[in-house]
Amino acid sequence: MKPASFDYVVPRTVAEAVEALGDTGREAQVLAGGQSLILEMHLQRIRPGAVVDINRVPELDGMRVEGDELRVGALVRHAAFEPATAVPGPLGALLSRAVVNIAHPPIRSRGTMAGSFGWAHPASEWCAIGVALDATVEVTGPAGARDLPARDYFLGPHRTARRPQELITAVRLPLLGADTGVGFIEHRRTHFTFAQVAVAAALTVHDGVIVDARIGLVNAADRPVRAHAAERSLLGAETGRLPAGPRLPDGHPFALAGRIAAREDAAPVAQPYADVEYKRQAVAVLVGRTLLEAAADSHARLTAREGHHR
Repeated sequence: MKPASFDYVVPRTVAEAVEALGDTGREAQVLAGGQSLILEMHLQRIRPGAVVDINRVPELDGMRVEGDELRVGALVRHAAFEPATAVPGPLGALLSRAVVNIAHPPIRSRGTMAGSFGWAHPASEWCAIGVALDATVEVTGPAGARDLPARDYFLGPHRTARRPQELITAVRLPLLGADTGVGFIEHRRTHFTFAQVAVAAALTVHDGVIVDARIGLVNAADRPVRAHAAERSLLGAETGRLPAGPRLPDGHPFALAGRIAAREDAAPVAQPYADVEYKRQAVAVLVGRTLLEAAADSHARLTAREGHHR
């Protein structure tokens, strides 16, 4: 199939882009990378009256650290996060570990983080990380600019708090402390399919005691999920000696957090090759393993810092 006819608009500024989106009679869609939009248009599941191509708006490009946050412009491609050094500290490591799970190199060279937030697919890695870390989505519309906390932004599959006439200009992610360990593990049927389940974790451990935990669940509900109940179960728990392999004793705090996440935080939607019980089991296992990865990362960072100061 081929897309239905549409107007093609190429703004040069954010103001021009917002003006084009504000023409509600055309039901405009924004084009940045277009990895999801173009396919849906070819299948005619989406038939916009206008496509607003923002790729020639220079103010939307680039990422930079502002205070204690990383500001990612709407045109920053997935591939920009592949080097762990692209973003300072543990946040850079988390983004680097997650991004290689997004499709394949040609997609990562064009797709954008902001586009993922705009599309709001339940299997989006970036969206779950955003919810876990309390990210902020910057949007600009006819009424001006406003900030949308990620925890309130996602309303369901492809549904967000962004108004149709608003443009995502950036996503802001808080930087993580130097001693925070991070982990990301994804489970999928093949390399080129969406995640059946994935987990992002950031863990801070002081003297063997967990003082902060953040867990994001990918494709474990109809929207990205922050596993609050699992996080609460971890606070104040002792990690003990970390197991050498991925299997965790049933009584380990990470295994318990996995079971809590599967039972209390996740609300899985059945999919082909993954019914609800399968996905709950996958959540339980992956949460435990991702927390183990994050704890090992935290320990490695602390050991490296201590060695540096000797």
